[in-house]
Amino acid sequence: MKKTLPLIVVLITISLLGIIYIQINWIDKTNKVQQEDYRRKILKVLAVVSETIIKQKENYLVRVNGGFTSIIPSAISVKKIYTNYEIKNLIKTELKNENVKNDFEYCIVGEFFNNFILNSSGFKKEYFENSNTTDPIPVSPDNSTMKEYLFIYFDKPEQGITQKLIILIISSLLFTTVIISAFVLTVSTLLKQKKISEIKNDFIANMTHEFKTPLATISLATDALRNDKVKNDPEKMDYYTEIIKEENKRMNAQVETILQSAQLEKQELKLTLKRINVHEVINNVYDNTNLQIEEKHGILKTQLNAHNPFIQADEVHFSNIIFNLLDNAIKYSNENPEIKIETENFNNTISIKFTDNGIGMSKDTLNNIFEKFYRAHTGNLHNVKGFGLGLTYVKQIVDAHHGKIKVQSTLGKGSSFTISFHVIEII
Repeated sequence: MKKTLPLIVVLITISLLGIIYIQINWIDKTNKVQQEDYRRKILKVLAVVSETIIKQKENYLVRVNGGFTSIIPSAISVKKIYTNYEIKNLIKTELKNENVKNDFEYCIVGEFFNNFILNSSGFKKEYFENSNTTDPIPVSPDNSTMKEYLFIYFDKPEQGITQKLIILIISSLLFTTVIISAFVLTVSTLLKQKKISEIKNDFIANMTHEFKTPLATISLATDALRNDKVKNDPEKMDYYTEIIKEENKRMNAQVETILQSAQLEKQELKLTLKRINVHEVINNVYDNTNLQIEEKHGILKTQLNAHNPFIQADEVHFSNIIFNLLDNAIKYSNENPEIKIETENFNNTISIKFTDNGIGMSKDTLNNIFEKFYRAHTGNLHNVKGFGLGLTYVKQIVDAHHGKIKVQSTLGKGSSFTISFHVIEII
């Protein structure tokens, strides 16, 4: 996994960069093709309009002495055949045939471009110098002595191309974003799977250790009970029997911890809610754990300031929360631990704060402490046991009671856990 993950990231990154490069080139080439296509369409429109006007000149007839006679095309001005509206409509029709939707203005001028013969109302003289204006297109026969030329000015000639490109670019960006998102999700999933695999291996190692020790102790005690000297000594029989009983109880407690975690994850755990006094629960846990703290030459202080300590909770699970948080403070403390438990009311809630002077936690640890099987790095502390389920259990039980939990910690200085619950009225 260590070698495969970087290789996958590199391969996907190269593929992604290749796709982006191809898309940029494709958009650039598409832009050039569309510009060339646009120019071709305009030239075609100009050619058709020019041809139509020239043909009309060649076929022009006038009434003379009650009949019709043709006039030499070289002597005919476009003004005699068309009106401004007709010329504009002719150009508009041909543009529509070529699917060109740009607004335009036109002008037909004489040979020296100094006089307007026909023009749309919006055409201005400065348009002759504008790059958006077409080159002059002759609208007179080759043998004509009256040369006339057509100019067409297009307002925002790149608009149609730009709109198509914008749609293309947006689509490209959208799909590229989807690909990048999929890439990030894939890498994130792989990293999570790697982390889960590491956590799983740690859990298996911890579980093996937690069960191996009591099993070994039970095995030794069982062998001792088979000894004839022990059989004839009731005190030793009781001693070894008690060892087996305690170690069996220890294993049952570990199994129960894992089962409770599984039930919480499946949301199968049922709470038996009743009115409990938070201070009483804290004092009970205090009596049961104070001996452990004294063995480490530490101090456990309580500062129970809440005037309303009553909540609706499951007494067993709530007691476990207090015990787990206190046990966690003891586990991750150095010699001479100082632990404080404080309570206080805020509006309609009670907060319970556990503060220690232990090893503290890094930011990375803080982000993961409630994850199942996660265990913080303990530095030089090698006697910390467990499955990494304690704080997961605490978080799930707090959530089940609609409470809140907050953690603050500084590496090397200690941590504080604060849990809060809604209080009920004092009877």
